[in-house]
Amino acid sequence: MPSPVAASRRLRESGPKARGLTHVHPKDVPLRDALTAVADPVRRAILRELAEPPDWTKACGTFDLPVTKATRSHHFAVLRAAGLIEQRDEGPRRLNRLRRPEFDEAFPGLLGSG
Repeated sequence: MPSPVAASRRLRESGPKARGLTHVHPKDVPLRDALTAVADPVRRAILRELAEPPDWTKACGTFDLPVTKATRSHHFAVLRAAGLIEQRDEGPRRLNRLRRPEFDEAFPGLLGSG
């Protein structure tokens, strides 16, 4: 099975795009990729931070993460490739939305309640 990074590359070639961003619906994500995406503690921290505010209000640069900017970008790409988040560019900021309803429909209980 392809890794989340390989899936992200594949999606860039075929999926819908918004200023260079590629998104995939969670129903099109293999379970292994979904599990890999939520297994990483940095990505879980991103998901926890996105669970609180309203959609499209949290910019990538506002997350308190112990990683470099390049590593942060990689984690966001993996979450996008797993169908967990949706992103859009608004001016110089990249805003995020947790796709909890869609992801919960595809993978009931995987995100948990908290």
